[in-house]
Amino acid sequence: MRLSGLEGSETILLKRNFTGANLSVLRALVEDTAAAEGLAGVRLGEFTLAISEIADNAVEHAGGRGHLELRRLTHELECRITDNGPGFTPAIPELLPGLDNTRSGRGLWLARLVTDRLTIAAGATGAAVTLAMRLR
Repeated sequence: MRLSGLEGSETILLKRNFTGANLSVLRALVEDTAAAEGLAGVRLGEFTLAISEIADNAVEHAGGRGHLELRRLTHELECRITDNGPGFTPAIPELLPGLDNTRSGRGLWLARLVTDRLTIAAGATGAAVTLAMRLR
């Protein structure tokens, strides 16, 4: 599906609901789809890893399920992962969790480290994490 917007065109590449039982299939679909759009090498691996970490967080902390939507924007791939969990305060640690006496936040920390853009919208219930990687 191609949508037009102010920033140019947007193509939805992949939409999936997921649970812990199908995370490995989700990772493979994300990697194959991103590769087909031109993401390659280390950046492909980092994008896939970041998405996997955020999807795993949804399964572990937000009721065991989530929804993923992967889009192609003009110059980047963007992935949005949403859940209907209990909500949280979106704070990404500056240091690798475990080095600064905290234990949570490793997935968010890693995802922020390896992607070009990461945003979090969280409320009393549910969260949406958006990750993006520029296509070079």
